[in-house]
Amino acid sequence: MGATKSSVFSVKDNRIAKIAKALGHPARIAILNLLANKQACVCGDIVDELPLSQSTVSQHLKELKEAGLITGEIEGAKVCYCIDAKEWKAAQAVLNQMFETYKGGSNCC
Repeated sequence: MGATKSSVFSVKDNRIAKIAKALGHPARIAILNLLANKQACVCGDIVDELPLSQSTVSQHLKELKEAGLITGEIEGAKVCYCIDAKEWKAAQAVLNQMFETYKGGSNCC
């Protein structure tokens, strides 16, 4: 979405779109699952766990970090990543709110 068009939508809609973009690739889902299951910061292990190159993993980590779902801290020559608990819960809440707006019922199609 172009920068000029995103301003016509609400902050909430833009936040949901940013989260959805971050969740829009299976490699990023795998990274999030890895970090969530470890429940700790992970340094170099992410590349070892995925069938992707270091540069590709780094790009996916960048997307997740920009969406606020993970955080990364420099420890020596490595960056250690983990789930950002506060932002994770905020993302969960905003997505739940969106899904809860649909009440179901009639088969429209």
